[in-house]
Amino acid sequence: MNGKTKTRTAQPKEKDLEARIEKLEAQIAAASSHYTNGSDSDEVLGFCALPQVPERELAADVSPDRAELIRLIEKKWVNGTKLRYYFFESGSYSAGNSQKDLVRKGFDIWRKVGIGITFEEVTDISEAEIRIGFLQGDGSWSYVGRDVIDIPGQYQRTMNFGWDLTTDPRKEDVAVHEIGHTLGFPHEHQNPFAGIVWDEEAVYDYFGGPPNNWDRNTTLYNILRKLSRSEVEGSAWDPDSIMHYGFPAGLILQPEKYREGLHPELGLSDHDIEQVRRFYPPLEDTYPELKLFRSYSLNLEPAEQKNFSVVPSETRDYTIQTFGRSDTVMVLFEDQNGDLKYVAGDDDSGTNRNAQINVRLYQGRRYILRVRLYLNYATGETVVMMW
Repeated sequence: MNGKTKTRTAQPKEKDLEARIEKLEAQIAAASSHYTNGSDSDEVLGFCALPQVPERELAADVSPDRAELIRLIEKKWVNGTKLRYYFFESGSYSAGNSQKDLVRKGFDIWRKVGIGITFEEVTDISEAEIRIGFLQGDGSWSYVGRDVIDIPGQYQRTMNFGWDLTTDPRKEDVAVHEIGHTLGFPHEHQNPFAGIVWDEEAVYDYFGGPPNNWDRNTTLYNILRKLSRSEVEGSAWDPDSIMHYGFPAGLILQPEKYREGLHPELGLSDHDIEQVRRFYPPLEDTYPELKLFRSYSLNLEPAEQKNFSVVPSETRDYTIQTFGRSDTVMVLFEDQNGDLKYVAGDDDSGTNRNAQINVRLYQGRRYILRVRLYLNYATGETVVMMW
């Protein structure tokens, strides 16, 4: 022995085994991420392509700061809304129970976070805000937030799953992603704070191929287009968000660490949970009663909400209105044995008027009024009154 350590050279069979192990590990990592196939797989999975909806026009005198808060909140539901969903039962929009069960599981995942929004499956399409189809080849998509209720035609889909979810390695995560859009959340990879620099032609080429077969405009809208800062909360970018696509190698130039691919973890991230709880926190058990001819101060921060119980003493027409230089959305529900049904609503954001509901209320019934503040854009408080 001369005290020196002899360097051992790996044999060809060992090198081959190491290469196989590395490839297997890469495949496992790819399978555990959503909205990507991973850099070491030949399979390209389907991606969500949001329907393009024109941006709502605001009054010309709306300041940039005011517009920023309106854009952040305008697609969110008032907290406490029950969103009813319906599966098409026949024809090309229908699917078997195995796929429906994955979508049901997606709703349950959001519910278990502990939020003020609730979900209910219904068998009557006229009762549903969310109408879910499974038209194969039409891609997977959802309208964003309150855009859902603006879709004309009761038999039009508001959400679709365009491939067999049971054969997709992402399983219920595809549904969790689309339901996230229905809750009002955009694509996280379009966050302007992400700092992503794309190889744009590579992106167009990748998404232009099967199975997505997107035209350049669809790719621009869903991938390359950066959201305005007003559409995202804060400055944090969350590459593990359920609302973030995964991307194979060759599409991202910067940050450099993602040149070999970006693979979000499956499931909701901590940031996803924080954000959904911010807009939809658990509801309080009791609400103050909104009494006639009394003003109630809202005293809210942007995106916060106040709830009132309304118990009319007689059957007649009533007016409920906010006062103050503010942007609010106000929605009235009827409490039918604990099941809240929409009655009326108004959104004054981006205008120079106040939210107002004119409605006939009935003695012996109980109603719930929910008021969410966008912002106070001038000094003075905002109040709500009924007469």
